Amino acid sequence: MRKQLKLMLLLAVLIVTAGNSFAQVFAPGDYRDGIYDKENSINRKFIPYTFLREGDVQWSKRVWREIDMREKINQPLYYPVDPVNGRISFFQLLQKYILSDQIIAFSDEEFLKKMELAEIKQKIVTCDSISESSVNDIGEEIITKVFKCDSTSIYRNIRKYRLKEDWFFDKQKSVMEVRIVGIGVFTYDEDKEADRELFWVYFPACRPFFSQHEVYNTKNDSERRTFEDIFWKRQFNSNIVKESNVYDRGLNEYSKGIDALIENERIKKDIFQYEHDLWNF
Repeated sequence: MRKQLKLMLLLAVLIVTAGNSFAQVFAPGDYRDGIYDKENSINRKFIPYTFLREGDVQWSKRVWREIDMREKINQPLYYPVDPVNGRISFFQLLQKYILSDQIIAFSDEEFLKKMELAEIKQKIVTCDSISESSVNDIGEEIITKVFKCDSTSIYRNIRKYRLKEDWFFDKQKSVMEVRIVGIGVFTYDEDKEADRELFWVYFPACRPFFSQHEVYNTKNDSERRTFEDIFWKRQFNSNIVKESNVYDRGLNEYSKGIDALIENERIKKDIFQYEHDLWNF
């Protein structure tokens, strides 16, 4: 009887010990919004451009195109308006690294005039005095003027991004390629009812930061793209607004409405036609 009691006690101790060994103890830093640690996007490396000699460029064409945030296919660049689940919008990404002085903002598309931090804040941060009401101990309402700065209201007014890119035919590899040179950020000015240019950034210098921030994937949450993937794989819609020309003028200066759309398609066709004709024997 004693032996059976000892065996039962020993078995109970083993069960309790085994249960404790498999029990998971959570420390304050172990809590996370998910079932695993996301390391792919954080440690993602961008694909560097291959070396390009001037002698290898047989033909090139510079074009400017606009990405409209109101188009559904471009919404991954616009949303979220407020940071959520570790995701930020494309403008919030630019703002984050520009204000931390890791990305340089320029006031011109030739990247000659660097913008100072105070100048950037003046454009993207709005400061104003607002009235706040409070109640004192005897129930009287007290109105006080408070000076506050807001850097989030501009997010909703970001309408367009302008890409400055070079299309070229590499005769060494016998391929037509495109490389983005710079990105211009435009906001909608409600007072003037027109788009207003904020700044330009040099695209190759931004690629390391673009590759570390993920973009929402409607098909699979575990296989999200990064902003680098969006531009590298051309997963956006845009319209050409200018091509290099002797007058240095945009499409809207000599064509309007349907004529501008036809001119846009004509430029796209010319780029495609050049590569097509090379292989037409």
